[in-house]
Amino acid sequence: MKKYSIEVLEVLSRIVEVEAVNEDAAIERVRQMYRKCEIVLDDSDYKLTEMSVKDEKSW
Repeated sequence: MKKYSIEVLEVLSRIVEVEAVNEDAAIERVRQMYRKCEIVLDDSDYKLTEMSVKDEKSW
C-alpha cells in the first residue's frame, strides 16, 4: 500500500460591521479586535471543507 498526504482545509467566515474613517482603518480595527480575541470564529461560522492530495514538495 502507498502512503498519501491529504490536506484538510476548513474555512470559517463572519461579517463584522465597524465604523471607521476609511476601509484601511476598518480593517485595522477588526484586525485588532481579532488579536484581542474580541472576535472568535466557531462552528457557527463554518463555510466549507476541502481535501486535496499533497506531495512532499508542497509542504
